[in-house]
Amino acid sequence: MSSENETTQTPTRETRTRRSADSGFFGQPRVLANLFGVEMWERFSFYGMQGILAIYLYYSASQGGLGITTSVATGIVGAYGGAVYLSTILGAWFADRVMGPERTLFYSAVVVMCGHIALALLPGLTGVGVGLGLIALGSGGVKANATSLVGSLYAEGDGRRDAGFSIFYMGINVGALVGPLLTGLLQKGWGFHYGFGLAAVGMFVGLVQYSLGRKNLPEETHHVPHPLEPAARVRYAAVAVVAVVVVTVLVIVGVITAAHLAGIVVGVVIVASVAYFAVILSSRQITRVERSRVWSFVPMFIANAVFWSLYQQQFTVVAIYSDKRLDRNLFGWQMPVSWVQSINPVFIIILAPLFAALWTKWGSRQPSTPVKFGVATVVMGVAFLPFLLIPSGAHAAPLLAIVGILLLFTIAELLISPVGLSLSTKLAPGRFHTQMVALYFLSVALGTAMAGKLAGYYDPTDESGYFLFIGLVAIAVGLVLLAFTKPIRRLMAGVH
Repeated sequence: MSSENETTQTPTRETRTRRSADSGFFGQPRVLANLFGVEMWERFSFYGMQGILAIYLYYSASQGGLGITTSVATGIVGAYGGAVYLSTILGAWFADRVMGPERTLFYSAVVVMCGHIALALLPGLTGVGVGLGLIALGSGGVKANATSLVGSLYAEGDGRRDAGFSIFYMGINVGALVGPLLTGLLQKGWGFHYGFGLAAVGMFVGLVQYSLGRKNLPEETHHVPHPLEPAARVRYAAVAVVAVVVVTVLVIVGVITAAHLAGIVVGVVIVASVAYFAVILSSRQITRVERSRVWSFVPMFIANAVFWSLYQQQFTVVAIYSDKRLDRNLFGWQMPVSWVQSINPVFIIILAPLFAALWTKWGSRQPSTPVKFGVATVVMGVAFLPFLLIPSGAHAAPLLAIVGILLLFTIAELLISPVGLSLSTKLAPGRFHTQMVALYFLSVALGTAMAGKLAGYYDPTDESGYFLFIGLVAIAVGLVLLAFTKPIRRLMAGVH
């Protein structure tokens, strides 16, 4: 069975030639339009929901919210974001061992839609628990497989690959831009559940258009690369059932609570990360050079986690700040809180091509990866310091100030995010390629959960200490990484 699957999944010369000749979508394979669409609508629903999530949790019942304290609300948002990146590991495993990437993507998107429907229809914390759980699980499956499906459209050496990915990522940012704008308008005019309902509709539209063209994806994406044996399926199913039962019991007895959720996710991610590093570094199946490269990833893992713990505060602290401190008056009309979440995608769309052109122009003279990571972390810390210069008081912060701050967020993101996942694959030992990719996602999961945990200490009435501390710590971490660039590059053993 194994050899048969491997043969089925290897593109023939005829298949590769046919892919190279397919240029029906802006010079790209026609099916790219299908993947572009499903990712755009998935990001529309994801960011549209996330744009109004925090304020839904802490707004009073009279405002249509749940009346949770802001510290618990931001903890839930952070834990949810961390769970999304944790579930990418499960999504990748499921595609590799159970369903194949194409079906995993499709059914993951269905799960995402069901999560948004739960948020829209189920009341109170029941809707939050069921909805966010399903969205986190489904988003991980979409995130883990969409990129690999795009890669499958191109034969090896196809010069259109980079341009194809650029078009694909444009879909991500278009969805991230439009989602908060429209859900915010519905939330402001009709209520939170209408905003969540629009996110569900957006995911439904994405699923419909994806269904119309999914059969045109490359044949190998419909097959399971390394299928589980029947006996192993039973074992894994039993483990999954036990895990669900244990979590349910812990919730019932009060060990897992909303207030402790972010801390629990942080703890789980730390334990998983240490275990992953220990397994890889202690393995006798890797060479001395490969072990050295894994060690070089440790400081960048830490810096990446610090970066995301600040960057993801767009959905926690920045959301609260936009609600309580920002002057959102536009010519006599009050802008929805969620619209602030659309500022970053605008800058991404504008600046990403410029950064790509810059790296291309510099070629081998461009900064090394540790330098990019260090500078990005420093810039991310610097982005929090302008908050100290803004006048205090309710709705006293000018809109241009937050625009400038989010510009710094974007510059930092473009320095670190595009190269992070690529770095993990370049440093990965041959026998542990998937585990190194998992480690990268774990660093993002750790930072995202920490964003929720840290936000619990934010007080809009006394915020200077928070912004100063957060900013200086990130700057210090970035500077330490820059100071150790040379020994890190030696450990990287030729990887740039």
